[in-house]
Amino acid sequence: MSQKMTRLPERFMRRKSLWICFAIVHMVFFASLSSLIFSGGVLSDINLYRRWAFEGINDGVWQGISGDWVYPIGALLPMLLAAVLGWGAYQLVWFAIFTALNAFAVAVISKPGTPSRYTASYWWLLITGLLGPVAVGRVDGLTAPLVIMGLLLLASRPVVASALLSVATWMKVWPAAVILAVLVASRRRLTLLATGAAVSALMAGIVIAGGGIHHLLSFVGAQGARGMQMEAPFTTPGLWQAILGGDSGAYIFEDKIINTREVRGALGEPVAALMMPLLAAAALAVVVLLIWALRRGADAGQLLIAGSLALVAAFIVFNKVGSPQFMLWLGAVVAVGVAWEGRSWRVPAILMLAIAPLTTLVYPLFYAALYNDLNIGVALLLTVRNIALLVLFGWSLVRIVRLARAGGSRPLSAPEVRPETAP
Repeated sequence: MSQKMTRLPERFMRRKSLWICFAIVHMVFFASLSSLIFSGGVLSDINLYRRWAFEGINDGVWQGISGDWVYPIGALLPMLLAAVLGWGAYQLVWFAIFTALNAFAVAVISKPGTPSRYTASYWWLLITGLLGPVAVGRVDGLTAPLVIMGLLLLASRPVVASALLSVATWMKVWPAAVILAVLVASRRRLTLLATGAAVSALMAGIVIAGGGIHHLLSFVGAQGARGMQMEAPFTTPGLWQAILGGDSGAYIFEDKIINTREVRGALGEPVAALMMPLLAAAALAVVVLLIWALRRGADAGQLLIAGSLALVAAFIVFNKVGSPQFMLWLGAVVAVGVAWEGRSWRVPAILMLAIAPLTTLVYPLFYAALYNDLNIGVALLLTVRNIALLVLFGWSLVRIVRLARAGGSRPLSAPEVRPETAP
């Protein structure tokens, strides 16, 4: 299925070298977090996770059960697990969970020991390191490794893979985009449906047992009233309106309840009203494109990962929320693409190597300069990042079309999926 990417030096093509690199990356993470770990503090959104966990443990007030919540109920699992050693050790245990899941993901990526698998492993470690605080400080940093493992294990262990993807979706909604691609392109769709139904029944059962059935799907509408977050791709014109001033009336609004900065006035509200319909339309268009490509005889394995990237990118591009941790979603899918197809995925791999550091430069490094001072330099960094996201989305669509054309040019008797590489 794949062409090899530029071959790594021989010394890096060993498991020992890979795990030394893994250890270095995560030791840097630990060193950066050490002041918080040893003082009993926590990073960023983990402060919310800890509070929610102990509200349940100490007061019996459970997010998603006692009231509405912005996350699916499965997100409580890692939040509660991180509380196992108490309040002061919360950051340490969260870091341990993050490290363990990343280790499992790297082990699965690198297992065949081929050049493209080693390249993908090192690439994922680099992306994780470049995204820094949002990788280790958000639930998304846990769901991304689950999605990597789920996609890579789909061929050999379909039930395990389906369970991983389903659990990840019940922790954070975004893996639903990958599941949608699997349902369209993979022969494992029935396994995924059955396993997903079982996981969903378990999650629903927990909520029902706690008396919170009315809050089970509260996360679905949690973002509906939000405005256009400052970093979202479609907010870029409104952001520049606020920076340039004039008679546009655009300005930066701080929503203290959900701790976000939004662009209000001018293009802000009209664009926000369009985002949900545009997202639904984009997702539907990608699904139709995938079905067309599949019927044209496109390779199902290649189509699955290209479709996953297209749907995940659509979830980001056509979203009123523009949180930096969203880049982990893309990183997870591109890592699998590099692992499966090597050089064919060099464009998204290179784009992500630009998107990740640009994201970190904007948030957290210079974020205050953007929303307090409307700094033009930071706005330019964000604009370039958002343009790169649009290019990445465009590449995924072109990739699907090319796969369809390649499929249409093959003899009808040609196999759709090579079992040694495709899920």
